[in-house]
Amino acid sequence: MRAIDHHAWSNRWSDRHPAEKLVPALGLLGVALVSPPLTTAPLVWVVAVFATVFGAGVPLRALLGMLAAPALFLLAGAPFLAVSLDFTEGFALRFSPEGAHLALAATLRALAAVSCLAFLALTTPVVDWAPLLRRIKVPAGVVELILLVYRLIFVFAERAVTGRRAQAARLGYSRFGHGLRSLALLAGGLFQRGLEQARRMEIGLTARSYTGELRVLRAEQPFSWGRLALGLLGVGLVGTTSGLLARALP
Repeated sequence: MRAIDHHAWSNRWSDRHPAEKLVPALGLLGVALVSPPLTTAPLVWVVAVFATVFGAGVPLRALLGMLAAPALFLLAGAPFLAVSLDFTEGFALRFSPEGAHLALAATLRALAAVSCLAFLALTTPVVDWAPLLRRIKVPAGVVELILLVYRLIFVFAERAVTGRRAQAARLGYSRFGHGLRSLALLAGGLFQRGLEQARRMEIGLTARSYTGELRVLRAEQPFSWGRLALGLLGVGLVGTTSGLLARALP
């Protein structure tokens, strides 16, 4: 989370209007979900990686690190789609060509979709989404909840790391049983601190005449129709190229 937040604030496109990144990313996501995955998904993945690394200046290692967990999850589940169970002559586990094709298509489509979401996460700070969400009439309570939860994630993550280090220094994880007990104590302590933090925050907001909406100071981000048109042009080229490849390939 810290690495994602760091790159979201420090990349070259962090000061651009979020709609300039959201609309093309959703366009790529739609193309990946609608078009044939064998020809479209690799193109979408390449365009998303190119825009993130060479456009926004996010390190390739950071992007691959973010995609590693979803990729491992997909690769672990794909083999189960490539086999079939046959009970006609007892229990038999057989390779299924149709299942293998389905596994490949699902994996490529999911990786392309995740790359679009990774592009948004690594190039746009969460704070920038608040004005956009308010403009599209998302309830103010939902927007405030998103911002508060995102901020508290870092607070509790730091407390969890500090608490675990203190327990490890006292040999709290020297044995498996001790480790389970220490982990339970750590989780219980974080829960209690979370309730206390929420109570203190409620009292502080009430003392400051909280009216149901938190205002976030952020520099004005001018919207550029030219950059948006350029992004949509890239989406159109991906869709057109994938359609031509689908017709050319058998």
